[in-house]
Amino acid sequence: MNPASSLVKSLLLLAGAIFYVPLHAAEDSISQLEEKRDAIRAELDQLATFSLRSGVGSIGFRSLAHAEPDHTEWVRIELGREMPIDQIVVVPAIWRAAQSGFEADGFPLEFQLIAGSDNDAEGKVIASFTERDGLLPRAAPLLVDCPSTTASWVKLNATRLAPRHFDNQYILELAEIMVFHGPDNVALHQPVTTSSVDANSARDPAYLVDGFVPYLMDAAKGENSIAVISTTPDTLQGFYTIDLGAPDRLDYIHLHTVEQSDTVPQPFSDDLGIPRLMHIDGANQPDFSDAVRLLDLGHESVYETGPIMMHRLPGEAPYRYIRLTAAEPYTSFIGGKIQNRFGFSEIELISGGENVALGKTVSANFPLRNPSRSFSSMTDGRNLYGDILPIRQWMYQLARRHELEKALPLVQRQLDLKYARQQVIVTRLMWLAAALAAMIAIGFLGHRILRQRQASLMKERFAADLHDELGANLHAIGFLGTHLKDILDSPEKLLRTVDEIKALTDRTGEATRYCIDSQTAKEIHTDLAADLRRTTRRIIANLDYSLDIEGGEILNALKPRTRTDLFLFFKESLVNINRHADASAVRIQLTADTQHVRLRICDDGRGLSDGEKHAVPASLQRRAKLLGAKVSVEPSESGGTCISLDLRTRRLL
Repeated sequence: MNPASSLVKSLLLLAGAIFYVPLHAAEDSISQLEEKRDAIRAELDQLATFSLRSGVGSIGFRSLAHAEPDHTEWVRIELGREMPIDQIVVVPAIWRAAQSGFEADGFPLEFQLIAGSDNDAEGKVIASFTERDGLLPRAAPLLVDCPSTTASWVKLNATRLAPRHFDNQYILELAEIMVFHGPDNVALHQPVTTSSVDANSARDPAYLVDGFVPYLMDAAKGENSIAVISTTPDTLQGFYTIDLGAPDRLDYIHLHTVEQSDTVPQPFSDDLGIPRLMHIDGANQPDFSDAVRLLDLGHESVYETGPIMMHRLPGEAPYRYIRLTAAEPYTSFIGGKIQNRFGFSEIELISGGENVALGKTVSANFPLRNPSRSFSSMTDGRNLYGDILPIRQWMYQLARRHELEKALPLVQRQLDLKYARQQVIVTRLMWLAAALAAMIAIGFLGHRILRQRQASLMKERFAADLHDELGANLHAIGFLGTHLKDILDSPEKLLRTVDEIKALTDRTGEATRYCIDSQTAKEIHTDLAADLRRTTRRIIANLDYSLDIEGGEILNALKPRTRTDLFLFFKESLVNINRHADASAVRIQLTADTQHVRLRICDDGRGLSDGEKHAVPASLQRRAKLLGAKVSVEPSESGGTCISLDLRTRRLL
């Protein structure tokens, strides 16, 4: 692998190490979080919206105030008889907070919901909540499922109270409690007892079960519909008649009061068009000759009215016709005189959880003052905002919206963090890509320079090898060729000289092959100690010499190129002694360990002149440079010359 490829691989491994982030097993990916976010948004589009009431009307129940939160306050609703229940809905009273907007006021921090029967005074805890449950802040109803529960009473027992906004006194305050058996709110208008009650007449315990909540029904679907409100003649009692088409047993009547359909804000109170006393009759004959009084509805204050007035009807017999009569009509001052007004946004007649008045014909004993409106809008199943929902479904949608609106910012925050992390990674990758491109360019340039340097070193090494291996042989061949001229007349000497030239020529060929092999770093000195001994015998066999070698295994562990260069340094040293030293004895010591290879060659020759002392011959300097070793020359004790080589082996093994 070339250096550039190694560099690229190293950078990629480094990038992987930098950008690897271990993920928690439960952590969602960006695509999973985006799917969650989109699913939440899609579901929110299908849910009713928090449209809050304005004006006057029933607010709900409020206990006495306390200076500390640790007081027990409770409310108990009698259901009239033992019956199955499956859900309790607790609707908070809502305060318009200046900083945080609309939120619950006086909603208990810790409480229990208990259900029991006449034979069970203690009851069974259905659910228990503390501050750790994170119910607050909220403006939505709280839904508590209680399957397989039978009860004749339901109790909310608050053990830790919350402060009300305007004075931070601790209270229990609620707008409504609904208890459902299927679609029926069996707590509607049932008796309520409480541990204490605020003296304010607008906080009566009965308001906990009057069906009035602090919301306007604002469904996600359906077209809007305008309420019917008209003046009635002073000479008669105005009434509306609904023809159901066939007799039906009725459970409830829901009267949706006139909304803010003309002006905002509405210039009238919430009881606009609601008679002070109203009779509700049922009949099966169109002339009401067989009429039965089902309900008398009256109110003395606006606290007894609200957006949806829900009342239970005696479900003993079926009726086809239902009539609403203004016995004591609502009066207002219009055009300089007092006029009677009567109207609703919608009239629902509930049987088995279904509005059987939907789409049915409505008539009156007086004409509509505004010809653009129609009596049929009172049974079209729509209000100013869209479709009218069943009460339980409406409460569910508001509670579900609260959950999703809490979850959506959390999901979005996780997404934003992942987007930010992703952006950081992308930015880093861009920088890394730029750095990688630069490093690749530098790597290729460095590789080219390295190859040029290697080529230069090979030339230098080849020149050194040619000098060390071939120089002496070629010099001898040239000398013998010149000598041939002097012995042409002596056949015997001539033949001997020719044989010497041939032998030198053969050795020169071998030396040439040796130089070529040494450039390719072939394994040509697998036993370096043996090669050194053999070369010593060949070059200085006519001299008195000694050769001590220690660490042969270390020598053979050196890289092939290093062994070759060490061999040639050794050989060149012996050739120089043989040629120039005029020596009679040579002492050689070679030691190798894991740290150093040390070579010392000393002769007893003529030594170095004053100008040559400590001067290393050029051929040995060149070879030592190729080895990366230190070389020195000094006089020997016998008057000759000592050559010393010190080679560090740690990086060569």
